[in-house]
Amino acid sequence: MATIKDIADRLGVSVSTVSKGLNGAKDISESVRQQVLDTAVEMGYKSKRRSKDHKKKLCLFIENMDFESVNQFGYEIILGFKQAAFKERYDITVLPVSSEFQKNESYDTYMLRNHYSGSFIVGFSLEDPWMSQFQDTKFPTVLLDNFVEINKNVAYIGTDSEEGIDMALDHLYKLGHRKIAFLDGSVNSMISDQRMSAYLKSMANHGLTIDPDMAVYGYFVADAAKYHVPGFIDKGATAILCGNDLIATGVIAECMTLGYRVPEDISVIGFDDLPVSQHLNPPLTTVRQDRLELGKCGYYILDNLMQHVSLSKNLLRPQLVLRESTAEAVEREVIKHEEEKDSVINQNVALYEQTSKKALIDSIQKGLKD
Repeated sequence: MATIKDIADRLGVSVSTVSKGLNGAKDISESVRQQVLDTAVEMGYKSKRRSKDHKKKLCLFIENMDFESVNQFGYEIILGFKQAAFKERYDITVLPVSSEFQKNESYDTYMLRNHYSGSFIVGFSLEDPWMSQFQDTKFPTVLLDNFVEINKNVAYIGTDSEEGIDMALDHLYKLGHRKIAFLDGSVNSMISDQRMSAYLKSMANHGLTIDPDMAVYGYFVADAAKYHVPGFIDKGATAILCGNDLIATGVIAECMTLGYRVPEDISVIGFDDLPVSQHLNPPLTTVRQDRLELGKCGYYILDNLMQHVSLSKNLLRPQLVLRESTAEAVEREVIKHEEEKDSVINQNVALYEQTSKKALIDSIQKGLKD
């Protein structure tokens, strides 16, 4: 466990400055105090006074998400949550859980038995057992990329997928791309459905023909690419938009395996802006969501819930980060048409019909007004 001296050595300041920052002294600047607090959290510092305070406990439950290294998606989310909570002297437990754990343990019972005041839920799928329990929980609970209706004790935090996907697709459209495929994340994920809906809507709003076999669910891993990229290329796709950066790394690798250059032959865009994205060959154009801020906002929203201020949906704005994986479109001959078993029309027909038809009607109406 880090000591005050370890923190001082890292920052190049005196031990007394670190002590003042940790204890809220008024004779150091706010910026220095915040730097001390953030570094203390990052290094795993805990004071004896904090560890004895059993009334100030929060739990961060995490599932299906890597978080132990800086290149992993969950790392900055957890760090941001800890940094925001540290100033209020909360003790944070980060607890990886499985579906089996949830089946054998009631959420409210677990929270009560372990004296937690609230929790942040990260990486859960729509089918997880606790998702139904969140509908009635009395504990302040914040869900990352998940939502339950009506319960005033539960709130949602995420990044605006609709805005992010639309920015990415608009960038490709301006480069001349008209056959744009979308390789999404897993079925039974709310964020996958949000991004699929955003893709269908943006395609229609740009006046582009929607081929449901080029709107496909995979998994949030690089290996998903090898099952779908050959079909996209056969269908004449000049660009592939991806549900996250890990999928995009697989897409780039698969394109090169098949003899296609990125971006000269086919453009690729990711989502998240993981640290590895800028080091790929070529560096990845991607939609950035600020994961550190997501974590901090997760705490701020939870704090409001604990103060009986009921919040609902809270979205951060994304940012399109332009790098070298996109270029002007090069038309490609369509080789063959095969039905894609993981396409939106097969995996989520209701979403396809509702979103694509509504988006098309909105696009037509907009055209008539113009």
